[in-house]
Amino acid sequence: MIRWGFIGCGSVTEKKSGPAFQRVVGSKVVAVMRRNAELAEDYAKRHNIDKWYSDARELINDPEVDAVYIATPPSSHAEYAIAAMNAGKPVYIEKPMASSFEECQLISKTALETKIPCFVAYYRRTLPYFLKVKELVEEGEIGKVKEVKITFINPPYPSDFNPEALPWRVKKEIAGAGYFYDLASHQLDFLDFLFGEITEAIGKTENVAGLYEVEDIVDAKWKHKNGVVGTGHWEFASSSDVRTDEIGIIGSEGSIVFSTFDFTPIVIKNKLEEVFTETNPENIQYFLIKSIVDYLNGIGEYPVSDFQSGMRTNRAMDKILGRI
Repeated sequence: MIRWGFIGCGSVTEKKSGPAFQRVVGSKVVAVMRRNAELAEDYAKRHNIDKWYSDARELINDPEVDAVYIATPPSSHAEYAIAAMNAGKPVYIEKPMASSFEECQLISKTALETKIPCFVAYYRRTLPYFLKVKELVEEGEIGKVKEVKITFINPPYPSDFNPEALPWRVKKEIAGAGYFYDLASHQLDFLDFLFGEITEAIGKTENVAGLYEVEDIVDAKWKHKNGVVGTGHWEFASSSDVRTDEIGIIGSEGSIVFSTFDFTPIVIKNKLEEVFTETNPENIQYFLIKSIVDYLNGIGEYPVSDFQSGMRTNRAMDKILGRI
């Protein structure tokens, strides 16, 4: 039985991840932490969890906590992950792995030195929807893959118009960058899963709406280890009626078109157009969490998303943003 402690118990833990830790056989949540003690207590009572803390160190040092799920904003991921691993406790870190590639390197260094398992919540690697895309590519349904294109366009969120209470995802000191860092990480990580690490990347950023200090448009070019080239356009300042969530994989005999967040039908475009639909679990992180719990319990294979793959995604994003 793996007894989990949560550092951070905000919205992502309500449905996407939190309940999965209780549903997976061989797993139990025994403690949660939030800086606001009242909110920590509220979460614990609503989810039938016995203990709550307002100090992360107390949770990490709780002898009844075997492993730690870090669900805080990225700026604190490195601090908590390193502390937990130094205490001998495996960690599962929300994505992105940290607020910079440099911080990811610190986490990686600790994981390698302590030999404590460290995983990152890129759960799309385990979802049937994305595994279907992977299967179609690997079975050669569109021939030899040459290129991949990401297009993600979204209007500003209502909260972006309130300069006095901007969301943390557009505060560089908390998120690392803007919405690109939060959302594109899922896309670039999945492409790493499909085609191998991104070895080269460049990008250009703009802030056209002026709603916050970080970028709201990102354009990028990159190359994967296997030679597949990629281009991407991310925009978070479009007009209210313009929305696009699309990834296109172009091969020598056709293309595959799918989405990252909308889970639109997967379409193969070639001589015989085909459409596939796949269903996600109720708690979308369930399959990845199950694989981690099974591994930690000694009954499963090594999970598909760890600190090394997570670090590669941060490295790609920092290259695109011109940081490294």
